[in-house]
Amino acid sequence: MEGIEEKTRDEARKVQIAIRCAKAALLLSSLKSSVTRVFEAANNDEDEEKEKMRREIENLRVELVKERLKIKKIKLCGVMELILQLILVMLISSFFMKLAFDFFLFADESSFW
Repeated sequence: MEGIEEKTRDEARKVQIAIRCAKAALLLSSLKSSVTRVFEAANNDEDEEKEKMRREIENLRVELVKERLKIKKIKLCGVMELILQLILVMLISSFFMKLAFDFFLFADESSFW
């Protein structure tokens, strides 16, 4: 009888060990799948974040190019304004120089004495 009881105890222990191993395997499997899901979610979030940042960088680059073009236009307008002012000053000064030369060259000589 003792041999049979010992065999049943051994079998019961083996069954309990098998049950524990199965439970541990299930827990590890669920843990692995949840970790995998977390990593996949993190990767997806990371990919979305990278894509968002890439779009933002592109938008900033476009904005920078537009701003540079504005600055170039403003500089060009400033240079053109300066050139036009110089031309105007030269024209006015040449007009008054011509008036002065005409007055002194063709003036009546009797007016000096």
